[in-house]
Amino acid sequence: MDVEKLLTQVKNNEITIEQAEKQLKNLPYEDLGFAKLDHHRKVRQGFEEVVYCQGKATDHLVRIYQTLTAEGIDVLGTRASREQYEAVHEAVPEAVWDEISRILKVEKREKEHIGRIVVCTGGTADVPVAEEAAQVAEFFGTRVTRLFDVGVAGIHRLLSNLETFHGASCVIAVAGMEGALAGVVAGLVDVPVIAVPTSVGYGASFGGLSALLTMLNSCANGITTVNIDNGYGAAYVATQINRLACGQISHDR
Repeated sequence: MDVEKLLTQVKNNEITIEQAEKQLKNLPYEDLGFAKLDHHRKVRQGFEEVVYCQGKATDHLVRIYQTLTAEGIDVLGTRASREQYEAVHEAVPEAVWDEISRILKVEKREKEHIGRIVVCTGGTADVPVAEEAAQVAEFFGTRVTRLFDVGVAGIHRLLSNLETFHGASCVIAVAGMEGALAGVVAGLVDVPVIAVPTSVGYGASFGGLSALLTMLNSCANGITTVNIDNGYGAAYVATQINRLACGQISHDR
């Protein structure tokens, strides 16, 4: 629910106080029985609720998308399968799914994209996690530059693209294997680096644990590390940093 729009409609006598009160009854959340949809989250935090699709029953997911879109809310879902997309799309034709990032979204409103962040990867196998980060940040109104396959196995690829980082509010560095990319990038830029370890790698990488420990133990300054394969979490933090850099966050919220 767009509370600001609702209050504006009341102010302009487009709807009655009674009609507004009826809509506000769904605040702070709407109980569907199997899920409690947090309509008030954007008012509190500046971000609408995001749906984690993986593991959800298809019928439940469809109902969630139907309910949120009926409220005029743009919906972002992560880790969605093709089967989930097909079911949601049948009920909500505006739904769009990206096979690489597994993002399932409904966007009805035009949004301004502000500032800029860079999302870079060590290799192309890290791209699915990086695309999740990039598309989530774009959904939240952040301008994103992608710089893929610049890992330390061929560090000249990174060094020849340093101008890409100029003017960015922050960098999301996505890498598996030993996860060295984040530390190298942090030693070259003057903005925060959000490190995302991925589960890419052979057995001794322990499903991303090796990259996670490398990123946590980096001697470079200015690194924040999120969980393994958590492109979404990185994008959320990056958007907050970007909004602060652009003066878009109210400290009175």
